[in-house]
Amino acid sequence: MSKLMPTPTLDKLPRRLSDFTTLGAALDYAATGARGLNFHDMRGKLARTYPYTEMREDALDIAYRLISHGIKKEDRIALIAETGPDFAALFFGCVYAGAWPVPLPLPTSFGGKESYIEQLSVQLKSSDPSVLFFPPELAEMAQAAAELCGVEAIDWASFAGRKAQKCALPTAGPDEICYLQYSSGSTRFPHGVAVTHGALLNNLSAHSHGMEICDNDRCVSWLPWYHDMGLVGCFLSPIANQVSTDYMKTEDFARRPLAWLDMISGADGTVISYSPTFGYDICARRISSKSHVAERFDLSRWRLAGNGADMIRPDVMQSFVDAFGDAGFNARAFAPSYGLAEATLAVSVMPMGEGIRVELVEESALTGISGSADRPTRYRAIVNCGKAVKDMTIEVRDEAGNRLPDQTIGKVWCSGPSLMKEYFRDPESTAACLIDGWLDTGDMGYMSNGYIFIVGRAKDMIIINGKNHWPQDIEWAVEQLPGFKAGDIAAFSITMPGGEETPAVLVQCRTSDDHERAKLHEQIKDKVRSVTGMNCLVELVPPRTLPRTSSGKLSRAKARNLYLSGEIQPYAIAA
Repeated sequence: MSKLMPTPTLDKLPRRLSDFTTLGAALDYAATGARGLNFHDMRGKLARTYPYTEMREDALDIAYRLISHGIKKEDRIALIAETGPDFAALFFGCVYAGAWPVPLPLPTSFGGKESYIEQLSVQLKSSDPSVLFFPPELAEMAQAAAELCGVEAIDWASFAGRKAQKCALPTAGPDEICYLQYSSGSTRFPHGVAVTHGALLNNLSAHSHGMEICDNDRCVSWLPWYHDMGLVGCFLSPIANQVSTDYMKTEDFARRPLAWLDMISGADGTVISYSPTFGYDICARRISSKSHVAERFDLSRWRLAGNGADMIRPDVMQSFVDAFGDAGFNARAFAPSYGLAEATLAVSVMPMGEGIRVELVEESALTGISGSADRPTRYRAIVNCGKAVKDMTIEVRDEAGNRLPDQTIGKVWCSGPSLMKEYFRDPESTAACLIDGWLDTGDMGYMSNGYIFIVGRAKDMIIINGKNHWPQDIEWAVEQLPGFKAGDIAAFSITMPGGEETPAVLVQCRTSDDHERAKLHEQIKDKVRSVTGMNCLVELVPPRTLPRTSSGKLSRAKARNLYLSGEIQPYAIAA
């Protein structure tokens, strides 16, 4: 039996950096070469190859089946975004049929069955699809959600068995909507980001130029396909830029994160691979300081180690370098970036080879209040997120909309051809953030010599007595105590019975000893007081209590709602 071989890194097909008018045309071109997608098991072993040629044939067959099923142009087709050939072919089948694919999340380990059914139901009601396609193993939950919304549900295995009757396929234009993307936090009030073909291809071209993609590049990814960085950056981009890609499922990464690095080590060519900060953190924590990393890994060909989708932690990046430097990892491979689904994906990327660059920003600049003479000056390290990608313009503005000078913190705005068309069927929310061709990102940051520095989300800011407190500052401070890691702490503001606002800090606690809990509680209160200068409400909660978004990020807003509703029950602390 012949050994399964991955699709090649090198190909005779001339590289085109997303210079197509539609996404279908991008796959048509990629299919004339030999590259494609490669799916690996949880140990990083190659399990299935999927050349773009085969993928296009399958997608066309699905387009014919969809049209035979009564699907019309601009119908929404909901797809549970499991990483694999089935979703890939269905997504492009929708595109060829003129329908709009709507990727929806897989269940996570947080919240359980009912929570997932509710999340699916909310997004189904928002997108109003004609059909929901799901993998057979999720039949019970998918069908339950579809039934609640009056949506037809079909498992993709049975649909694949239907005959494909060839017919004329509709044509698409660059100004037509290509797909709907739901942001990872869209649960109660979902925003379906409508992205046109033209906006998508412009952004894919912009970030591929920024990453300086070359013929020897290969992508390796574990990112979920229902999140913009996974869907756009690591699924659609490799197709539009003709890059062979190696995948492991997100849940497999969660179980065996070092298999990601095994795949990078075994990749043929130079590697592009992205992760939020927590992915690098997990890998660094899994390796013992006594491990001989060079014996297992070879990370010398990892040309671009992208970082985005959440606040970038310089201490975590340094820990990763310390852990894997002996395996050939080059710190200059780090490429911090900034983006959001409303801009299709990329807004800025660090110029290649510049790595992580940090500026220390004084607390008074972050809080808006000058420090008192009796307290030492504090600083926070802010990571440089690079320069605007091709065709994108970034400005930082004050509340009145005036452009601010360098080194002044304000609201981040951006403008360019890759901005979303709208929030689907939500003109009020669209008008609130899209103004005169500019997007109000909702993020806070500042510009410095053409580089953008992101400080945090405006909506997450805790404002007490006119002073700003960034929740990540509080969370990071508590993480410095022994036994805690990223995602164990959620900080937000609440109103106390007397009407005063105060920061509340929920901390996942793993000890069952009452004395140890009481001791830990005091340590955390002292730590938070040292950062905020005030007494805060600190609650210890059971492990795995704090909610995350579908992309794995901590959801402060949901944690706050669950705490206030009583669904998160803290431990009692002995006096």
